[in-house]
Amino acid sequence: MSRRRVSSTKISKRLSFFGLVVVASICIFFLVFNQRTSNYIEHRFQSPVQIYRNNLTQMEIHEVIEMQKKILERELEDYNYPLDKTGLNVSSFDDLMMEKGGRPMRSIILATWRSGSTFLGDVLQAHPANFYHYEPLLDFGITQVRGSPMSHRAIKNINALFNCQYHKLESYLYFGRTHPWVFNHNTQLWRQCQSHKRICWNSDFVTKFCRLFPFQSMKLVRLRLKVAEFLLKQKKLGVRMVLLVRDPRGLLQSRKHRDWCPKSPDCSEPARVCADLVSDYEAAVNYKKKYPNNFMVVRYEDFSLDPYTNTENLYKFYGLDLHKKVKYFLDTHTSRDFGGVSSTFRNSKTAPFHWRNDLAFEEVEEIQSVCSNAMRLWGYQLALNHTHQKEFHPLMDYQLEL
Repeated sequence: MSRRRVSSTKISKRLSFFGLVVVASICIFFLVFNQRTSNYIEHRFQSPVQIYRNNLTQMEIHEVIEMQKKILERELEDYNYPLDKTGLNVSSFDDLMMEKGGRPMRSIILATWRSGSTFLGDVLQAHPANFYHYEPLLDFGITQVRGSPMSHRAIKNINALFNCQYHKLESYLYFGRTHPWVFNHNTQLWRQCQSHKRICWNSDFVTKFCRLFPFQSMKLVRLRLKVAEFLLKQKKLGVRMVLLVRDPRGLLQSRKHRDWCPKSPDCSEPARVCADLVSDYEAAVNYKKKYPNNFMVVRYEDFSLDPYTNTENLYKFYGLDLHKKVKYFLDTHTSRDFGGVSSTFRNSKTAPFHWRNDLAFEEVEEIQSVCSNAMRLWGYQLALNHTHQKEFHPLMDYQLEL
């Protein structure tokens, strides 16, 4: 009797166990089925909405692109292509449009923070047919790219930008959504972004828009010159590069006004700043020989003392004709100080030398103690004392030779 009860109990437990397994299996089946059904229904009902939105986006992109084409055709109607300066077989706008299979004329200003590069960049982008890549390494932070591993990503990003391959730059575009100055220094692009906010950071839109422009300029303040040779080597890219140099006393005085600078040794320490100036000088001597038609040096102080003549020389070097809007920019931006520390409205003849009054001689001595070699190479005279600092002219001649 007891054996039968034990056997019956075991059978009952087994049946309960198998019952639970069956119920669990059925529950899992229904969960999977419901999830798939839900996904299917969601896909069926949301897909047309998504298709509709995509179609609207593409229609808006097409509308803006066609509008910009007409603007560029009007601006370049009587444009003079300086064929002997470009080294390219250029006879029309189409020869310089990536959209038409052409190669744009690409220019680079390589500098460092607070060296006058924003002003020079705006001189170039005053040309209405120029697409301006403003500080494309902004997302790297306040650091200088002097070698690997950062240099590999930097060069990769620069190449993608110069080839208008924004589908390779999704992280760059994502950064720009919360840091709009990635685009808002680009006059042509930002004008359309203000009217068409929905497509502004769309990689398809920016790629197509960028490919319309025959002139592509770029300002780099985080890449040192010895790394930038990779860009000069690429004949297919055809870049022409200007190294912009400024007196370290002027650099460091100007950086005192920026709250982002003191926290970074690459920005605030005179020894690092001047080591970069020496390194750039050594590379410049080399590049002047290797790339005589694609590389030149400009001192910010020299440019500021005669902005009109130097702008003409700059445009000739880049293979560009001086558009009337560039002349208007110079007329309105070089005669008086206006705006904050980032403004490009400056009395150009006095702007480079504010440090003589704004820095105490003790500060100047500290800079000169670690920068004398860099200053000698680039032709900047030492201040001897407080009185001398207020009165002297700090510029001397310099030569690119070791």
